[in-house]
Amino acid sequence: MRVALLCPQTYMNDAGRSVGPARGALKVALERVLVVHDEIDLPFGEIQTRLGGGLAGHNGLKPLRRALGSADFMRMRLGVGRPDSSDPEVVSAYVLGRFSEPERDVDGLIERAVAALEALVLGGGEDE
Repeated sequence: MRVALLCPQTYMNDAGRSVGPARGALKVALERVLVVHDEIDLPFGEIQTRLGGGLAGHNGLKPLRRALGSADFMRMRLGVGRPDSSDPEVVSAYVLGRFSEPERDVDGLIERAVAALEALVLGGGEDE
């Protein structure tokens, strides 16, 4: 099995500039594209995967949908929790800032995300 890992050197809201061309160059079917991203609509530490569906207003996924031509790509959503405000500036500072959770909890989330990613890539499937 071949797997390509793309780590765009941009903010997520500009990642479409590299993801779209990389998908084309590697001739990857849209449903084989997997995007790992933060998700404020999930409690900290929760991990969900799904193929396609709505973007729930995630500003980082919108440019990916434009670059890929569809939202029918796989996503691994990593719950980071939601700030106490819906003010866009507060939300932006929250997702771009450091975690307030203990380092061991953040490390645990990363370890579980890696395990879930390996299981998804090697075994296929989704949990939603």
